[in-house]
Amino acid sequence: MDNNKILIFDTTLRDGEQSPGASMNIAEKIQIALQLEKLNVDIIEAGFAAASPGDFDAIAKIADVVNNSRVCSLARAVDSDIKAAGEAIQKAKMNRIHTFIATSPIHMEYKLKMTPDEVIKRAVKAVTYARTFVDDVEFSLEDAGRSEMSFMKEITQAVIEAGAKTINLPDTVGYRLPTEIYNMVKEMVDFCEDKAIISLHNHNDLGLAVANTLAGIQAGARQVECTINGLGERAGNAAMEEVVMTLKTRKDFFAKNDKIFDTNINTKEIYTASRLVATITGIEPQPNKAIVGKNAFAHESGIHQDGVLKHQETYEIMKPEDIGIEQNNSIVLGKHSGRAAFRDKLNTLGFDDINDKELNIAFDRFKILCDKKKDILDDDIRMIITDEKLNVEKIYELISLQLSDFSGGIPSAVVSIKYDGKVIVDAAIGNGTVDAVFKTIDRITGFNGKLLEYQVNSVTEGKDALAKVICKVSFEGELPTIGHGLNIDTMLASARAYVSALNSYLSLK
Repeated sequence: MDNNKILIFDTTLRDGEQSPGASMNIAEKIQIALQLEKLNVDIIEAGFAAASPGDFDAIAKIADVVNNSRVCSLARAVDSDIKAAGEAIQKAKMNRIHTFIATSPIHMEYKLKMTPDEVIKRAVKAVTYARTFVDDVEFSLEDAGRSEMSFMKEITQAVIEAGAKTINLPDTVGYRLPTEIYNMVKEMVDFCEDKAIISLHNHNDLGLAVANTLAGIQAGARQVECTINGLGERAGNAAMEEVVMTLKTRKDFFAKNDKIFDTNINTKEIYTASRLVATITGIEPQPNKAIVGKNAFAHESGIHQDGVLKHQETYEIMKPEDIGIEQNNSIVLGKHSGRAAFRDKLNTLGFDDINDKELNIAFDRFKILCDKKKDILDDDIRMIITDEKLNVEKIYELISLQLSDFSGGIPSAVVSIKYDGKVIVDAAIGNGTVDAVFKTIDRITGFNGKLLEYQVNSVTEGKDALAKVICKVSFEGELPTIGHGLNIDTMLASARAYVSALNSYLSLK
């Protein structure tokens, strides 16, 4: 391995999914995995195979379709977990098992209720068993940030001898400061003497995950674990886009022996990845989020605007195009545009894997939008394509919606839905129009849903902006699923999102 190449281990599909409300179905996970492959992510942690049959299936399908990134499954230091992980990733072109056990005194005493010697034996047994499935085994010292250095060295030596090639040092509770991370990593790098790659997994509880990750790179870490948009447990993880773009932008600082630290990431796919993850999870980056926030390249101050117009670098340290944002986001297509121009635009936006059927469906939706909306922007087109990919499973398909409401009246909805080749029509009243629509869908389908979250966002600016609706619904009291709906009419988008959540629920049955 190039000693100045930093491996990017993306855990959006595992740790990122542990963000409250960020659960994804199999089709959504596959879509994100394929985008991570476009990013040239080195390792994709596709999930925790032993967590559920759904997680196992998602990992197995990702392993089957991803060609250029290593596919990894997490596993506790337990035989059944490791077996599930090994079986889930067996079809991957390149694979890895990532096993772990806690090493801090507080975790060993209160959570594991094991002695340090017992923990080492369990770790060695886990790595040895994982090696029967794969050649590439990563071992994590959970809560390394609060572990004793002498014990960290002892268990690391043991698992390296058992066959671990990567040693991951998580700051599991986001407690450490950059100087502390630097010192910990430096000592462990020196101890390992190139026998294993030292990796970092920093949580963001104090807002230091990216800073700690960069400090670890300076100290000799050659793999960093991160997520798109910084998703993850509690306050999240180190944001992949921030780590990558810092290394790219500050090449003058991150250099060693005249060699520059770098990654394999195709940065022009960063914005597409960010928007895809935000759309699927329903968790939008805050507007002032570094790199991918909607204000990241916005300038309102007159002084700033004047400076940027005169010379971009006066107030921009990187270019929007570097992460895949076209500077000129003006109208390029309209109602007179043909399929060839539409496909060319999709290629420009990174959707070069669209087949003819998907193109025709998206083009028809684009033409309908052209009749309703004057200005068609890049984000409108991105959302049309993404929405189609998120609604592949159409067990129930919304055909039409008719609403009735007025001041002092009773809201009602008439909904027609296609199921098994037949169109079913029914109506219901509700406490509001949204309630009436969802109750009608419940009546038609026979599934009772409990609405847990309901989000409405505009895709672009203006009164005629597309409405993007995300519904989180629990059907029949089971685990919730997320549905997506897109339309200029917010109520129609809401109905589509609710049906989408139902289809997602049924696809997991």
